[in-house]
Amino acid sequence: MKTKIEKVIVGNVTVKIYARKRPNASGKPQPYFYVADYTSGVRRFRGFNDAGAARGEAEKIARQLSTGEATAATMRNSEAASYGRAIELLQPTGFSLELAAATFAEAFQILKGNAIVDAARFFVERHKQTTPKRVADIAAELLAVKESRGAAPSYLEDLRSRLKRVGEAFCKDARNVTTAEIQEWLDAQKFSAQGYTDYRSRLHLLFNFAVARGYAIDNPVAGVEKIKVRGGDMAIFTPSEIAKLLAVASLEFLPCLAIGAFAGLRSAEIERLTWADVDLVGRNITIGVKKAKTASRRVVPIHDNLAAWLAEYADKKGPVWPGTHFDFYHAGQQDTAKAAGVEWKSNALRHSYASYRFALTNDAGRVAGELGNSAAVVHKHYRELVNLADAQRWFAVKPEAPANIVAFTAKGASL
Repeated sequence: MKTKIEKVIVGNVTVKIYARKRPNASGKPQPYFYVADYTSGVRRFRGFNDAGAARGEAEKIARQLSTGEATAATMRNSEAASYGRAIELLQPTGFSLELAAATFAEAFQILKGNAIVDAARFFVERHKQTTPKRVADIAAELLAVKESRGAAPSYLEDLRSRLKRVGEAFCKDARNVTTAEIQEWLDAQKFSAQGYTDYRSRLHLLFNFAVARGYAIDNPVAGVEKIKVRGGDMAIFTPSEIAKLLAVASLEFLPCLAIGAFAGLRSAEIERLTWADVDLVGRNITIGVKKAKTASRRVVPIHDNLAAWLAEYADKKGPVWPGTHFDFYHAGQQDTAKAAGVEWKSNALRHSYASYRFALTNDAGRVAGELGNSAAVVHKHYRELVNLADAQRWFAVKPEAPANIVAFTAKGASL
């Protein structure tokens, strides 16, 4: 005989009613209804002759199971008290005990049983009082602020180039970027020690800005490993290499190359320099407060060989470098190095000047004043990198025909 099944549902609980036929006292088949009762923890059937009575009992059982009354009825006193306390604790949340238990179990699995409450506190700390904003958008805002405050075009161009790469690498809200992610990215780029340090510095600036504007809780770069740029990492040019570079440099780039090599100015300072700052009569170059990296004015001597290289520019006006920062790097440094058959070495002009000048004078304080840093830095990075003979050869590199700039550009430089 086929059994019909009816379901009574209350909340998440379902109680089944099975309808069958069985013979009555006279042997005639009559409808009979069985209700599946799980209130005791095991299935028991309750029988009813009337469908309405069976349905009513099924609803009662379903309500008991849904509210936990049935379970509570079988609990020991301690269990019942614990259950009651749990319901009381959950009351402000509006969660049922079943949903709370399911949520806890899922969190337990995700965290592998470790410090669920601590994880919740960490989440709140990371997401409170912050405005979600993507790294690339924060970089754009930072650049706009720097530009409005009068930052040098070369600095802005360098910052824009580096932050564009950072924004593409971290396509997410700044508050979600971790120290481990930044460390992994920096390591994967295979930067030189100086390149690594430069990018870490820009990242630190960016996330400090994000924290100050309320886009992040803290600066994840603070925990990223620092790398020291040691003296051994400071590559220099030899006298013959600088002669080759000067021999093929364009008319526009040649004075920048010569000033970097024989006056030790930073590339950024050269890009800000004007011909009004170059006094060929007084034989010095003045780097003003707004043009010096350290925001401190200094005066650098023009040595004999530098004066020879700059002689034909005596009547020039305007910026020493007329192009953009991008052109300074590519059309200036890279194209010149390629034409000369010399590998371009980052910051090597300044490092070369410092090394050869210190070897020539043995006066760290004097060289530090010309470079715009400290005597301790000069001692640490430039002492004994070159010998006196090489230093003399360096400052003897002059154009073959200083009276005719076209001639020495074509013929080359002499030692």
